[in-house]
Order: sequence, then C-alpha cells, then structure tokens
Amino acid sequence: MTAPNSLDALRVIDRLQVGPVILEPDRLVAPYTVTVGEQTDSTELVFKYEEPVFSAAEIASGSNLALVAAAQVALNYGLFCRQIVFVGPHDERDRRFLTEMARHTAREIYVIKLLRANPFLLDSLGPLPAERQEDFLGAELRFEGDAGEPPGAWEVAGARHAVLSSGGKDSLLTFGLLQEMGLETHPIYVNESGRHWYTALNAYRHFSRQVPNTSRVWTSADRVFTWMLRHLPFVRKDFAKVRADIYPIRLWTVAVFLFGALPLLRKRGVGRLLVGDEFDTTARHRRKGITHYGGLYDQSRYFDNALTRYFGRKRWGISQFSIIRSLSELLIQKVLVERYPELLRHQVSCHATHVDGERVRPCGRCEKCRRIIGMLVALGADPRVCGYTDQQIDHGLSDYFTKGVHLEPPCAEHVAHLLLGRGVVPGAAPAQVPSAHAEVLQLRFDDESAPLDSIPTDLRPSLYRVLLEHAGGAVRRSGKAWIAVDPLDAEALARPYRFEDAEGPR
Repeated sequence: MTAPNSLDALRVIDRLQVGPVILEPDRLVAPYTVTVGEQTDSTELVFKYEEPVFSAAEIASGSNLALVAAAQVALNYGLFCRQIVFVGPHDERDRRFLTEMARHTAREIYVIKLLRANPFLLDSLGPLPAERQEDFLGAELRFEGDAGEPPGAWEVAGARHAVLSSGGKDSLLTFGLLQEMGLETHPIYVNESGRHWYTALNAYRHFSRQVPNTSRVWTSADRVFTWMLRHLPFVRKDFAKVRADIYPIRLWTVAVFLFGALPLLRKRGVGRLLVGDEFDTTARHRRKGITHYGGLYDQSRYFDNALTRYFGRKRWGISQFSIIRSLSELLIQKVLVERYPELLRHQVSCHATHVDGERVRPCGRCEKCRRIIGMLVALGADPRVCGYTDQQIDHGLSDYFTKGVHLEPPCAEHVAHLLLGRGVVPGAAPAQVPSAHAEVLQLRFDDESAPLDSIPTDLRPSLYRVLLEHAGGAVRRSGKAWIAVDPLDAEALARPYRFEDAEGPR
C-alpha cells in the first residue's frame, strides 16, 4: 500500500481549467474555471492591446501563442490542484515547457511560501515538513485539443529590442543604455488592473509622450491571482488587509508579463527581449536537501536561458537576456543617478504608492522604499527627486539600520558603510562601522550568475564602455576572491553569445 504523500492536504482544488481562449484582433480572453467537488467557479484572464496583434485566421481557428500566454498564471497552482487542464492547440514543445516550469514553480512555492514564515497563511495549516520530493507538482497536467499545424517561423530582427518596462530603476537604466547606443527600442509596459500599475504610471506617462514605440498591455492577471487565493482555504480571508513585502502565494509572475508582450514582439518583428535583472538574482540554495532558487527563478539567468531555448524550439527567433546582470542594485542606481537624471525623475520602486495630483508617490515606509532611500543618500543623490519627502527620508534612513533591507549582504553592508561615511548616523546606528565591499560598485562577472558571454557580442563594446565610466573597474570571481578583468579585451569581446550552458533547476 502506498504511503500518503505529506503534501496531499494542500491539493484543495480538484480541477483548474484554462481556456478555451477567445480572441479579437486586440484582445485575448481566457476563462479560468475552478472545480471543487460539485461546485464550479469561473473568471476571465484578459490581455488587451493598444493595436491589433491577432490575425483573422487565429481568431477563427485558435492561436497557439495566445493559449501559451494564457497558461502562465495557472503554473502557480500545481501544488494545490489535482488536475490542471489546458484547452486548445498545444504542441509537444509547449507541453514539455509548461510541465517543466510548473514543476520548478511548485518546488519554489513549497520552500519559499510554505516552509518560511508567511503572514498570509492561517495557523491551522500547521508547520509543514521540509521533505524532499521527487516531484512537488501534485497536479496532473492535461492538454485537451489537437496540436494543430506547426506555426511558421516568426520574422524578427536582432536590431530591434523590447524592454519589459516598469517604473523601476532596472528597466529605466536598460532603456537608457539601449537608447544611448542608438538601438531601436520598444518599451513595453504591462498594466495590471490593480494599484500595482501605479508603480509604472509616472514612467509610462513620460514614455508614451516622448518615446516612440512605447506600448502598453492591459491585463486582469492580478484579479485572477486574487480570485485564486479565495479558493485556497489555508489563506487568510482578510489577505487584502495584510501589509507585507511579499505576495501571498504566487512566484511565477514575470512570465505572465513576458508572454503577454509576445504578440506585440511578433507583430513588430522584435528579436530581442530584455529584462532588468541584476547580479544577485541568479543563485542556488538548499533547504533540508531541497534545491531552490530563493524565489527568484524567473529573474535568474536560468530563466533567460530556458525561455530563449523554448523560443528557439518554437522558431519564434527571440532571445531573452539582461544587459545589467553584471551590476549590483547599488551600481544600477549609481549609473541612473549619474548618467540618466532625466529618467531618474520617473523612478518609483514601491508597491504601496499613492496618487498625489499628477504624480504617483512612494509610501516611504516599505522595505523597497528604505532600500532606495538608503542607496540614493549613500550615492550623494537626493531622494526627493524620486518623490520622497524629508520625513520619509529620515524614517527610511533610520529603518535601513533597524529593519534591514533585501539587498545581497555585501551590497547592504557597503551602503551602510557609505551612509556612515557621509555622516548619516541615525540614533540606532551600529556600534561598528560595516565593512566596505568595493566590488559591488564594479562590474562583476561570474561563470554562473553573469558570464562575460551572456549578452550578444554586438552590444558589448558600447555597453561596457558606458558602464565602466561609472563603475570602479571590472572583476571576475575566482573561487572566493575577485580578480581584475578587462571586459573590453579582444578575447572577451569575441566570445560567442551563448545561453545553452546553464540548464537551470534540476
């Protein structure tokens, strides 16, 4: 007799069905239906575009691209469903990709959301055992519908670059660098239907007026995430009132935005999709023998590689990467402050924003706010440029030392070191001056996190010349040490662009 699985109690949804997808020229609608016992409940996932992106043939017979885009939200619930059903034309490449990503996400959610303290969960869930499983994906994934005719290859150009954009420093810097290099750039903003959109609103308003090729995709994904929470009995009923710097359950979010943007890339013939991910988002961890990625898999280089391989197998011709992966958060902020002050004015790095007249302003109280305030002051910049008040700045600096920040430890220590060096000494300042870590203000190359050949060769010379004007040089990891390296030497510039070397989660 088979022993019961310790995760069986989490499978509270009998069936989650996605589709069939309904298409209009500028709109994708995917029904999401939950079945528990004899009860069913439905909602709709919507992507709305500012221009036509689907052909008449797709509207009449179905779109493989639309269905794969609609499937991404569901990948967050493989731990909690007995069956997830995708209705429509999927080929074997889609099935393999969706199954692999659902497995990765189930493991990440188990470790990050269920084994760690989570204020959104009821005490009645009880402590879960940190058990290794062969496969944390409890749901059977079913694909109902013929694969259909293989779609033709997309006609894309590597000279065209799309930036998955927001009001954050990472996408703003990515855009600024591409624009300075004279490259055709398409800033694409994904507009969630809830308040999270406020984070991007300042930047989007500026870009929509001033930057050609700017586009917005509206989605109801955040409503679907909220709707799904109401079907999980171990989530607090008042989850909307809980103030926290994390989402209750979901971790597979970036892909929802990326796939939602793909119809635009296909129409415009864009061959490169850039995300604003920095050095410390690619890491492997272990908890009780369980390998995981700190909840950051969809910001890691493994994710870029997996998506690029999938796009290649589908003949979509898109490569996905980050041109700022060798930079720390502090160095990203430094380059934005020193080189692109006109973009810095539109930076909002807070998910509890509010509208004040014509401008969205940060809350000044959350972890992201104290992180940004700390870095700006450490760099000698004025946080008021980003909408912070004097009182918020004072509180943010004090909280930096008392509550801490979610920066990689060397970067957090270096910011504290710089703050104290500038005489910013709040009442709760540490008795001992934190150590300096000069490497966090250098370009850092690492064979796993940020290899020299992780971006296309044609971008490297101009990119590294600009960045080196603001960085304190460049270094490469050798064991536990950092040694000087020249990213502009002939050998480094000639290394072929590659993404096949890092398979990611296993």
